[in-house]
Amino acid sequence: QVQLVESGGGLVQAGDSLRLSCALSGRTFSSKTMGWFRQAPAKERAFVAATIWSGGLTDYADSVKGRFTISRDNAKNTVYLQMNSLKPEDTAVYYCAAGPLFSGTKLRDSGRYEYWGQGTQVTVSS
Repeated sequence: QVQLVESGGGLVQAGDSLRLSCALSGRTFSSKTMGWFRQAPAKERAFVAATIWSGGLTDYADSVKGRFTISRDNAKNTVYLQMNSLKPEDTAVYYCAAGPLFSGTKLRDSGRYEYWGQGTQVTVSS
């Protein structure tokens, strides 16, 4: 089992920045791929960003490309999502997810991730 705990959400104004953290514990060696997803009210969960532990591969949704950066600290078993130039449409619950190694378009498929955090709320006011 792998446990994921997100933190760093909050209420900010448009244009501000936030950094989300996702701390992994448990059988972390089985979690090769890490992703961030978000779910806004009355909307389906949507892909935000993903990375793999072993290399520099990253992927971003078009809506956040150039504003958000996913990174990892292998020593701390923590994945981050740096969010800059936040917009009201970024308001959502953000979830961290972990899964086995995969790449390409599979990174955006929430069904491939095995473990999920509880989510952290990000609210961006205009």
